[in-house]
Amino acid sequence: MGMSDGYGVPDEAEALRTLDRALELGVTFWDTADVYGLGANEALVGRALAGRRDEVELATKFGNVRDAAGSYGGVNGRPEYARSACQASLARLGVERIDLYYLHRVDPAVPIEETVGAMAELVAEGSVAHLGLSEAAPTTIRRAAAVHPIAALQSEYSLWHREPEHEVIPTLRELGIGFVPFSPLGRGLLAGALAPGTDLEESDLRRVLPRFQGENLERNLELAERVRDLAARRGATPAQLALAWVLSRGEDVVPIPGTKRRAYLEQNAAAAALELDDADLAALDAAFPPGAAAGDRYPEFLERLIDKG
Repeated sequence: MGMSDGYGVPDEAEALRTLDRALELGVTFWDTADVYGLGANEALVGRALAGRRDEVELATKFGNVRDAAGSYGGVNGRPEYARSACQASLARLGVERIDLYYLHRVDPAVPIEETVGAMAELVAEGSVAHLGLSEAAPTTIRRAAAVHPIAALQSEYSLWHREPEHEVIPTLRELGIGFVPFSPLGRGLLAGALAPGTDLEESDLRRVLPRFQGENLERNLELAERVRDLAARRGATPAQLALAWVLSRGEDVVPIPGTKRRAYLEQNAAAAALELDDADLAALDAAFPPGAAAGDRYPEFLERLIDKG
């Protein structure tokens, strides 16, 4: 997402170089969405994959809707929209098949059975290989899986957001569904990318997120500093330690750290080789205990898009 939207001014040339480097490093699970940059991100990914389509497992999403000015306009899970959105994504990506097609947000006005039923038709036709959901509640996950196998659920999960551990992850494991954490670096905070007084660009999404404002940010930076100290003891970057923690949650947990630059990509990829022992995990729990993050994840206009079941 950050290559086209949400985290400052995009740099397409560097983004393409970063994606090319990802292939060199063996980073073969790529995630985008039609809402990122109002389609620009899918088009970017399509250019990067030209002639190399078979080197990646390609995921994209539909259902989150924005108006022409970029403001979030709600969710659309209507069956006819699932089909038209998929066709548009295929065209922008320049591919014949999407490996993993997610419903980006659950539409409360449309029974999940109807949305997933339409997505299942795309599988039957060969336009999509596997289906996924994003930010769905356990009850919704079960209802969806009763219509068609669900390969993966994507939701926020990291040291500073562990809520999925309570009900979501147990549900996924019961049903044999993989878990894809987004923002595993706490939108950059766990990577040490922010400092007190950091002036975020006007187009940066974090300007409206409660956890990045005022006293909340001060508290969260204190927590991030503890992660930095532990990482230094292991000879790793804070981002590598935070990613290694997510990777330690199980082989069915596959995080998707976002970045816009090759240097951070290389650091993130190296986290796969960092193994944490029981002492490391205990130290992280003590430094950043569950529920310690200050502030809500989203402002109200984004929180209302989250499925509550």
